[in-house]
Amino acid sequence: MAIKSYRPYTPSRRAMTTLSYEDVTTATPEKSLLAPKKHTGGRNNQGVITCRHRGGGNKNRYRIIDFKRRKDGIPGKVATIEYDPNRSAFISLINYVDGEKRYIILPKGLHVGDQIISGEATDIKVGNCCALNNIPDGTFVHNIELKPGKGGQMCRAAGTSAQVLGSEGKYVMLRLASGEVRKVLGSCRATIGVVGNEDYSLVNVGTAGKMRHMGWRPTVRGSAMNPNDHPHGGGEGKCPVGRDAPRTPWGKRAMGVKTRRVKKESTRLIVRRRK
Repeated sequence: MAIKSYRPYTPSRRAMTTLSYEDVTTATPEKSLLAPKKHTGGRNNQGVITCRHRGGGNKNRYRIIDFKRRKDGIPGKVATIEYDPNRSAFISLINYVDGEKRYIILPKGLHVGDQIISGEATDIKVGNCCALNNIPDGTFVHNIELKPGKGGQMCRAAGTSAQVLGSEGKYVMLRLASGEVRKVLGSCRATIGVVGNEDYSLVNVGTAGKMRHMGWRPTVRGSAMNPNDHPHGGGEGKCPVGRDAPRTPWGKRAMGVKTRRVKKESTRLIVRRRK
């Protein structure tokens, strides 16, 4: 996927870049795999804003993705490659030989017309899905389950993957893109290959209006506020933070503080932390 730049007829257009979408084959999604999607504007069921700077944006519908890949032994053919407004990765429509259609996350190197299959033991080929126990060391995988049968939860974003390092009893060692090494049950499934659209992180949005179309509202710096609105506010001219560390609008430390629960269940499965 190539990055496309523009002729700078405005200052914001000079820095703006977009994806070329040359791999996308259709703009019409499969109707049977669409679901309604309600925009919350960052509010919970009581109407209280729990996620700031969200609201507006273009309307879209959710694409139902097959994260479980439990259609064993039935080959499927890649029919289309499509854009998904709900995720950074592209998706592909799979037509199975029994007539069923499903969406999957598109791995790098999978093209229209290719065949894929799922099962306990399949060929180590891009797009195929099987248990981690059956995947050789050194293979890159994505859409990795953390609990057998729950569906893929790790490595689903554009350009992400994990590498199989080896097995240790009933667990398989994986090295994630962050550098973290962790153990996952060997009976969990994963899809072979790296998630496509790896240039997504290189795109420069360019304009504020484009961010509004994506559902992001303006973000005001704390140093531009009054002291009664933010701990960084107040002072004459441009002032430093003036405290021991940067703070959130509610006075909590904003940088360098661990937020992960100490007694989280999966902590014992981390062999090497990413830091």
